[in-house]
Amino acid sequence: MDALSDMLFDLFGDGSLKVLALIVFVATAATAFGVMALVHSRGAVKRRAAGINQNSGELGESNNSLRRSSLKAIQRVLDYTSKHYEAGDKGGGKVLRRRMVQAGIYNPQAVAMFFVARTALAVGLAVAAFVGLPLVIELSSSIQWLAVIVAGLLGYVAPSLYLDRRISARRNEHRAGFPDFMDLLVVCADSGLSMEAALERVGRELGDSYPSLCANLHMANLEIRAGRTMTEALDHLGDRLGLEEARSFATLIQQSAELGSSITEALRVYSDDMRHKRLSRAEEKAYALPSKLTIPMMLCIFPVLFVVILLPVIVRLTVGRY
Repeated sequence: MDALSDMLFDLFGDGSLKVLALIVFVATAATAFGVMALVHSRGAVKRRAAGINQNSGELGESNNSLRRSSLKAIQRVLDYTSKHYEAGDKGGGKVLRRRMVQAGIYNPQAVAMFFVARTALAVGLAVAAFVGLPLVIELSSSIQWLAVIVAGLLGYVAPSLYLDRRISARRNEHRAGFPDFMDLLVVCADSGLSMEAALERVGRELGDSYPSLCANLHMANLEIRAGRTMTEALDHLGDRLGLEEARSFATLIQQSAELGSSITEALRVYSDDMRHKRLSRAEEKAYALPSKLTIPMMLCIFPVLFVVILLPVIVRLTVGRY
């Protein structure tokens, strides 16, 4: 160290050492101030980011509050509609609720939604026809009002038509899958499973082929687990499926349990009956096919045959005159 000091002293002298010390101090101070400025700028960026997040959170809260208020308003409308309809027409509400269940709509407020949708569609289509038809085509006042009334009636009837179509599609699926359900139930009964275990097993097996039937069987299993008897659960299953075959199946199980007869033999006989019924429905559709083809043949094929047969005669008669 002494040798280095002597070398610097010989090279710069006493004044040069002071200048060097000043340069080192300035460099150290600049480095320290740079580090402090960097830390301060990062803190400012963090504070600004926190402010932006807070503002966005307040905006999100305002949006959420707007959405929450809209949902509350819709919920109030649905509650008022359901209460008003239940107080006015209990029998109709039960029938409509049963139809909703048969269509696969299990929401407790489905009845209120149905009436709100029907009213909204009727009013909306009527207003659209009243406003839009004069812009598209010129009509007289009587025809325009008739079109508005027809549009309102169409909007009023559209939810019922949709519900009927959905019930029909699900009922066809249930009717097609019920014989398979009975066959699998007989196999499970022959293997020694109880009726509850057989229903659960068959419900899992039918999930891919008949999802609606599988869902109804799962609900029946849940009712049995909740404490309902087998007869009550099967009665509710028949009401949800909307099939006479399902109601007869519930009656069969109840009578077999009351009389003490073999459930396996009863299921086997009923399964054979279901198979014969499905074959009979297929034969009925095949026999009805010729009568259904009569109208298309008369409208599409017979006119062409008449033209092909009579056109040469007409041409020959016309050419022979000249």
